Amino acid sequence: MRVLVAEDERDLARLVAVGLRRAGFAVDTVHGGDDALERLDLYAYDVLVLDRDLPRVHGDDVARRLVAAGSPTRILMLTAATAVEDRVDGLDLGADDYLGKPFEFPELVSRVRALRRRSARPPLPPLLERDGLRVDTVRRTATRDGRDLDLSPKEFSVLQLLLEADGAAVSAEELLERAWDVHTDPFTGAVRVCMSKLRAKVGEPGLIRTVQGVGYVL
Repeated sequence: MRVLVAEDERDLARLVAVGLRRAGFAVDTVHGGDDALERLDLYAYDVLVLDRDLPRVHGDDVARRLVAAGSPTRILMLTAATAVEDRVDGLDLGADDYLGKPFEFPELVSRVRALRRRSARPPLPPLLERDGLRVDTVRRTATRDGRDLDLSPKEFSVLQLLLEADGAAVSAEELLERAWDVHTDPFTGAVRVCMSKLRAKVGEPGLIRTVQGVGYVL
């Protein structure tokens, strides 16, 4: 749901971020290994898209430190080196998946989605269902009793998080951290506005309940 892209080629980093956002992810970008480690210390990311040849701190060292710390963040390593030995080295460092440059963007999105499902404990199925709601996280479709909900990417992400909680409350702070990027002002009321629109689209009878002082429950 939340992805960090660590790529020193700024144009490529921007393109990857834009494409992942269109696919429904909250995305932050950094251009050096030191910046990646700093951001990973501050925020909980589901997936790290990691260029292997980063400046200042090499991508290999970023992967090593993340794995040594026991981080649940999944690593998709990118590199222009596509020899078998390079792929093996990357996976041995602790990367969960490996993609050579150049790559087809739909494949990148698919791999990030798969890693995000694996990052959950227990791993999540691609199809989530509850109380007549049916959310396909691969095709990015959501229906209620067969009716298409026509959700925006952000509304889809919030509904997915509520479904994944399986009846537990999800705080506004957690929704903001996992479905919005680092540039979002936490005082804008973004979660409240998104939740209002989502409730209207889900329709009656209402399924999303506010637990005062705790969060939201589906």
